[in-house]
Amino acid sequence: MINEDQLELLCLEWFRESGWDTLYGPDIAHDGATRMRGDYNEVLLSEEVKKAFTRINPHLPESCFEQVYLALTKPESLDLITNNRIFHRMLLSGVPVEFKREDRLIHDHAFLIDFDHVEKNRFLGVNQFTISGIKQPRRPDVVCFINGIPIAVLELKSPQDENVDIWDAFNQTQTYKEEISDLFISNEALVVSDGYTARLGSLTANQERFMPWRTIANEGDRPLLEWQLETMVRGFFKPELFLDYIRFFVLFESDGDKIIKKIAGYHQFHAVREAVRATVVASENAGNKKAGVVWHTQGSGKSISMCCYAGKLLQQPEMKNPTLLVVTDRNDLDGQLFATFCSAEEL
Repeated sequence: MINEDQLELLCLEWFRESGWDTLYGPDIAHDGATRMRGDYNEVLLSEEVKKAFTRINPHLPESCFEQVYLALTKPESLDLITNNRIFHRMLLSGVPVEFKREDRLIHDHAFLIDFDHVEKNRFLGVNQFTISGIKQPRRPDVVCFINGIPIAVLELKSPQDENVDIWDAFNQTQTYKEEISDLFISNEALVVSDGYTARLGSLTANQERFMPWRTIANEGDRPLLEWQLETMVRGFFKPELFLDYIRFFVLFESDGDKIIKKIAGYHQFHAVREAVRATVVASENAGNKKAGVVWHTQGSGKSISMCCYAGKLLQQPEMKNPTLLVVTDRNDLDGQLFATFCSAEEL
């Protein structure tokens, strides 16, 4: 039986074994031994962002970095979810920049993450990352950065304390969203855990939508007895899988004036990845043209799976910009799927 501090350190160890660097929050604070922040208000690791900009965008002059940093630090809206959607669009399509070359004004895009070359990105897990809140300083247990941008937050509770559970951690993340909202403009995943139990949710998810992540690499490797947090770190946060998830398994839908962020479950993630692989093989000259069938139970997210499959398949160069045909057997499904696909424009 371990306490919360020990669980935090164990979690960081799993991150390291999965290919992440790890640092201690106080060490990289403005007054720490290896300073990486100007003050406790900053949620970006600016030098890491700049290094990644140079590494990933050799086609752009260094002067463009100011435009990128301004886009990341000056949100367009007062609404957190709107800003999160704008950020996600920049993450996938790049940050619009302009510069002069030989007296010509050039319009281009700067990319924040290199989705095609995992090794060009820096994955960094930081524990006890203090942020100045609107009421008091807040300190999430683990913040995951890619290229200096906070992409995920993990809030942990002690597995030996019978008076708290993962929903206390969930409530804490809701408080964070209110008091240190800047940290969540770039957020792609929230995790709450007591070690034995772990749940994953989007920025807009309620308790019901926080779901477990039951596999590490594929459907066949489910451990019988496990620390669910270990499966989450090794399976969901493995760098190449995590980048694929961010790129192809995040959707936004509008419900009236409200924006809902939806992220795929583990079953949708692995089913779509396998379906895309099988489709590419089937479409090749030597293929038999039979990609296979994905079977869903009622309420398990068929529409999201179809959107993610379509989005990922369209990006495969072997498919040469294919046409997708969606066949339904009910008129209401036509409307539902049309709305779902239209709202998944980023994907």
